[in-house]
Order: sequence, then structure tokens, then C-alpha cells
Amino acid sequence: MFWLIVRRELLLARRNRSEILNPLWFFLMVVTLFPLAIGPDPAILRRIAPGIIWVAALLACLLSLERLFQEDRLDGSLEQLLLLPQPMPITVLAKVCAHWLVTGLPLLLLSPLAALFLSLDLTTWWTMALTLLLGTPTLSLLGAIGAGLTVGLRKGGVLLSLLLLPLFVPVLIFATAAIDNASLGLPVDGYLAILGALLAGSLTLTPFAAAAALRISLQ
Repeated sequence: MFWLIVRRELLLARRNRSEILNPLWFFLMVVTLFPLAIGPDPAILRRIAPGIIWVAALLACLLSLERLFQEDRLDGSLEQLLLLPQPMPITVLAKVCAHWLVTGLPLLLLSPLAALFLSLDLTTWWTMALTLLLGTPTLSLLGAIGAGLTVGLRKGGVLLSLLLLPLFVPVLIFATAAIDNASLGLPVDGYLAILGALLAGSLTLTPFAAAAALRISLQ
């Protein structure tokens, strides 16, 4: 059932390609416009690259989170998902997995292009890719809680952002610190370990919290 839900979400995203393209276009626009605005100096671009990349990734994730459960609520399928024989946290985890495949994975695949625009070397790009691999699933998992709480609200995007930005700040801090250390030739293992711990904790706890938020919103 888990993989059936993932497959269903991917098919729906394929039919509505704007769900995939809009966050990607936003990420690419931010990454390409900063060098044009600041100038082509490689030293300056390398210094500000961690913040540019991760702020763009965070906002691109926020753009797509509002629709995580919203369309299912509108067509009535969300109530049907609650009635499935499998536990609701598994259903939530399947939808989050599909969300990451549609939004987080493409950002990871675009990371070499972002590294090229921002004059990052191979070692720094590798660290950036690792932070995206560990950090973007955490953003999707934490975002499921906010999406569950605001699923019953009309135009809940602003409230969703206010709820999630404080939760996203630790990921932003440690991911940018890891990239910054890599660009300076300093160790990054500690920051990557913290990002891995945040991912493990989110993977364990957020499906239950998001399932509870959905039940509360639908009552």
C-alpha cells in the first residue's frame, strides 16, 4: 500500500507538471540572479553561496508544501486515505516520500549547475549535495506537520510559512555551516552528523504528528 500511494502521487504530479517545474524554476532563478546582481567575483560568490543555495531550497520547498494534502481534501480522497487499513502515519510517510521525489530530488540533481553558477569547487559541491540529500527530506517531513494543520484552511499558505520557518531554521543553520566549512577546507563531519540526526528524528516522529494534525483538521 505504501508504494501504491507513492506511485499515485507521482502520477498526479506528472499530470500537473507545474508542481514539479515551479519550485525548480524558483530555485534556478534565485541561484542565477544573485551572481548577476552581485557580480562575477568568484571569491564573493563562494562566500555567499551557502546562504543562497539553502534559502532558495527552503523557499522552493515551501512553495509546494501547501498542496501536500490540499488537493486530496478538495476531491474527498483524504477522508478515504484515513480509512485505509494501514496506519495513517504510513500513509503520511508515503505522501512525504513522493513529495521529496518531486521537489527535493530535482534540487539535488540541479546542484552541479548551482555550483557552477556560484564558482564552487568539487569538494564544496560534494558537501552541498550531501546537505541537500540530508536536509531536503527533513524539510518535507517537518512540512507535513504544518500542511496537516492548515489543510482545512482557505489560503493557508501564509500561516503555513509562519508555522514552518522556525522548524526549518536548524536545518538551514547546520547545512550552510557545512558548506561554508567545506569552502574553507575545514571539517564538515560534525555538521553532516547533526543533519543526519535531524533526519532520523524527523523520520521517526513527524509521521505521527502529521497524522494527528490531519485528524484534528478534519474533525
